[in-house]
Amino acid sequence: MRSIVEEVRPEALKGQVATYIPELGKQSPELLGVAQVSMQGDLWAAGDAETPFTMQSISKVVSLGLALTELGEERVFSRVGVDPTADPFNSIMRLEMVAPHRPQNPLINAGAIVTLSLLPYGDGVERFLAVRALARRLLGNPDLDADEAVYLSEKQTSDRNRALAYFLRSVGALEGDIEDLLDSYFRQCSLRVTAKDLAVLGVTLASGGVNPFTGERVLAPRVCRILRALMATCGLYDGSGEFAVRVGFPAKSGVGGGIVAAVPMRYGIGVFGPALDPKGNSLGGVRILERLSQELSLRVL
Repeated sequence: MRSIVEEVRPEALKGQVATYIPELGKQSPELLGVAQVSMQGDLWAAGDAETPFTMQSISKVVSLGLALTELGEERVFSRVGVDPTADPFNSIMRLEMVAPHRPQNPLINAGAIVTLSLLPYGDGVERFLAVRALARRLLGNPDLDADEAVYLSEKQTSDRNRALAYFLRSVGALEGDIEDLLDSYFRQCSLRVTAKDLAVLGVTLASGGVNPFTGERVLAPRVCRILRALMATCGLYDGSGEFAVRVGFPAKSGVGGGIVAAVPMRYGIGVFGPALDPKGNSLGGVRILERLSQELSLRVL
């Protein structure tokens, strides 16, 4: 793993750190790390695997798992589709063009916002605390919390997400107080983790919902199968098809530079590299996962 990190590092530097959220732009593009956890709880790590960063869109897996658990598949997927998209993760075009105006899947921004809106909680604070509580159990990290600086940075600059949410409300696809809803969305995206944390999340999903370090069943096997299926088809946005061909297992990325991967009944993998490719995925992280897939014969797709 150390040799793979060093092999990939020069290529990773060709990417660009996200700057549309100003606080994310402060991360060094030279950072690169990976962690891997087995079903038995063995952990290996290399590079910057303990450097903190924010989950961003990886948190969508958590809120979707919560919605499926509390509301069921029929309720969730009556409001959000399950289809891959060839559009960017924050695109509004497809929402306008296709009727009914339903987000294509829960792992793009519009879909994640609708999913959050369905959760049966009174306000944004309760909604965020419920997502954080599930994330803590999935990652086995009772201290997991939001990065306040990143949260505020997102809240102050997220005009595109506001546009998505207000459009969805205008066509009846979303209800409630938009600013309150978005506040919980910005907070969940700002949950601060490490590559090691993501590896634990990955192995919990890979195992069918049991965290190997705590022994707790956190999610039902059926929910984990749905999450892995959506990660495999939609987890890297409009780069998901290429990732499936090159790497071949379920994963979910975030513009903070993280990627969580779940190799069913084998491993969870977390990677971190804030230098992104043009589609918003960690350039070095994708390359590390590709090399690990080759070296360890991890393909399931």
